[in-house]
Amino acid sequence: MKKIYEGKTKDVYALENGNYRLVFKDDVTGEDGVFDPGANQVGLSIEGIGKTNLKVSVKFFEMLEKEGIHTHHISSDIDRSSMDVQKAEFFGKGLEIICRYRAVGSFLRRYGAYVKEGDKLNAYVEATLKDDERGDPLVTAEGLEVLGIMSVEQFEQIKADTRRIAGLIKKELEKKGLELYDIKLEFGLDEDGRVMLIDEISSGNMRVYKNGKIMDPMELNKALLDE
Repeated sequence: MKKIYEGKTKDVYALENGNYRLVFKDDVTGEDGVFDPGANQVGLSIEGIGKTNLKVSVKFFEMLEKEGIHTHHISSDIDRSSMDVQKAEFFGKGLEIICRYRAVGSFLRRYGAYVKEGDKLNAYVEATLKDDERGDPLVTAEGLEVLGIMSVEQFEQIKADTRRIAGLIKKELEKKGLELYDIKLEFGLDEDGRVMLIDEISSGNMRVYKNGKIMDPMELNKALLDE
């Protein structure tokens, strides 16, 4: 294996067979020791979170694949905290798609003059460029096209896919008495140019509330895995 990328919560290795291996870490994003899935820096380390995030990701990828959603997931090795995935072509230098059901986090900070914390947002979808130096700026569909990152038609497809994926995950959480406030997804192109869901789907990229209070990552993982 050859390490090709060292991320905040995962490292990426190239395999001889052309696929990639993601190795999950025990780091989560946040600020001042407080978890925040929208932060662009490591905020704290939680022992065992990498392995449980992998378990949750596999659970969701397998669920989505049964629904006919194309993902990069191939296989996983829980003991080694690793997941083998298809090679993906990124949109630009990386793009994050956020589906928001309630006003919290950066959305509330930006638009607090118009909304109160917890206001319903009706599965609002927004895109941000992965760019730590510039604070992961928001970008419109037209902006993505002007920048040569993707066409407006591709964004509309990804927006529809995002709402479908988020809706399926939301229903799964509701079975456990939990409410999804927002979720961050990533997409790429496979070798045939088809859009597919990439990265991970775990406590590290969603805000979930129980009885009106946000769940911390380990608490959420345990609930999702029934541990």
